[in-house]
Amino acid sequence: MRKVRLPDGTEVAALGQGTWRLGEGQRTRGEEADALRLGIDLGMTLIDTAEMYGEGGAEQVVGEAIRGRRKAVTLVTKIYPHNATLRGTQAACERSLRRLRVDCIDIYLLHWMGAAPFTEVIMAFERLRTAGKIKAWGVSNLDAPDMVELDSVSSACVTNQVLYNPEHRGIEYDLIPWCEGHAMPIMAYSPIGQGGRLLRHRVMREVAERHGASPAQIAIAWSLRRPGVISIPKAGGMAHVRENAAAAAIGLTEADLGAIDEAFAPPGRKYPLAML
Repeated sequence: MRKVRLPDGTEVAALGQGTWRLGEGQRTRGEEADALRLGIDLGMTLIDTAEMYGEGGAEQVVGEAIRGRRKAVTLVTKIYPHNATLRGTQAACERSLRRLRVDCIDIYLLHWMGAAPFTEVIMAFERLRTAGKIKAWGVSNLDAPDMVELDSVSSACVTNQVLYNPEHRGIEYDLIPWCEGHAMPIMAYSPIGQGGRLLRHRVMREVAERHGASPAQIAIAWSLRRPGVISIPKAGGMAHVRENAAAAAIGLTEADLGAIDEAFAPPGRKYPLAML
């Protein structure tokens, strides 16, 4: 599996596993943990979760999945903005650590901007890092102007996790260039879109047919075409995980990329940051 380097020098898998909607009863927690373990075996060793997902249920599934395999995994979780105060961050992190059954989180993200100023959020994150509770911190759902403001307070942010797929590529206008200029990868969530519309698009199906692949695999391969992008499609069942992993080997041609550009035009101006 190709690696992506974070600003602190850490290398992580370019293709990881998302856990939104895990721990909510759609499958048994044992089945979900087994799927995550398979993903680890297939090289998708970065696992992203959040205290919001299933109100801690997804973190519990991840904790079960990585038991005995902690050293093989890059563990990412996210804090609710309303918890991201000096006092609240410590308590929220401790709850996540208990659910994950670990002593330290690799990358701790602010899930989206809240009322607390960056100075307070960063101070809370740095206290956790000094205490050995987290190794690094980052953000999620922050636009380019937000990143400029954040960087004026601290340059220790290692990633920004944002919505990115052919239907939502507004970040290519200014956010991706800013992150690339600061050697900061983004994490692309929902790389295959939501609701299936992207995967039903004629162009995605045509490109998939040329590669003997699925439209979902083409969408994942598209997100991975940039060296500074970490893609985190959701880990579903076993077949879904195998399909995700195989997408890492797909090399899209210039003709493929041109067809996708024609169907989903790159941004020619600034757009509001898309979020789910």
